[in-house]
Amino acid sequence: KFDDVDQETSIESNKHLRKYAHHLARLKKHGELLADLNTDKLVADAERGMYFDSTIPQGYGVGSSGALVAAIYDAYSDNKIDSKEDIHKDDIVTLKKTFAQMESYFHGTSSGIDPLICYLRLPILIKSKGDLGTVGLPHEGVGEGAIFLLNSGQPGETQPMVNIFLEKMKHEGFRNMVRNQFKKYNDECIQSFLKGDVKPLFNNLKELSKLVLENFSPMIPSVFHKLWKQGIDTNAYYLKLCGSGGGGFILGFTQDLDNAKKYLGDHQMEVIYRF
Repeated sequence: KFDDVDQETSIESNKHLRKYAHHLARLKKHGELLADLNTDKLVADAERGMYFDSTIPQGYGVGSSGALVAAIYDAYSDNKIDSKEDIHKDDIVTLKKTFAQMESYFHGTSSGIDPLICYLRLPILIKSKGDLGTVGLPHEGVGEGAIFLLNSGQPGETQPMVNIFLEKMKHEGFRNMVRNQFKKYNDECIQSFLKGDVKPLFNNLKELSKLVLENFSPMIPSVFHKLWKQGIDTNAYYLKLCGSGGGGFILGFTQDLDNAKKYLGDHQMEVIYRF
């Protein structure tokens, strides 16, 4: 947007957008930019006050930088891959690489998944680095179960959390846990959710939540450590990190929303899916 309103948020957004536009322009100048962006127009628009109007809070693990990358690609790419539902797998892989480079400016490293989901407006199922595809979500129900977000009340910084993870990955025991346990439970949660199989979903969610509490505690905001364990001990709900953690939102799952609210009543809860 180019509103002339002198607002703190738009001024701050424009300041960051100008820096980012010049970064992309430098990449293009050196022949390194994967996206075919009209960086001259992007820089010119940023310099005359353009800002990013978004409802996504920054540093909350729900894709604020991904949305910005997707928006810039959509608005300034001269030969963009069209974001249609029957998009070819090769195009999805190309977009992922392109977006990963563009988003790495914000986090030091990026998978490109967040901007890819924002751009396609569809969930992505990742089977391997070269095998990605869009997937539909099961229809919402009207049962007692729910997926919800809890607000930690503080933003998190992605790069420090990523650095902690990469440092931990240097240790063989942690690597084995990620490959043999974390990945197993995570994959089984996804498959169960897509099939609508609630019992195996929650069995695996509990194991996944335990693993995160035991192995990713620096990424869990301190205010949530007791709540995290309380969910596992009572089976009233299970929690999962959003993004890299460190703050922002926490994702929650429960088979009985009213019961979960008894334990989490003091915390800001936003229900995003019912079943």
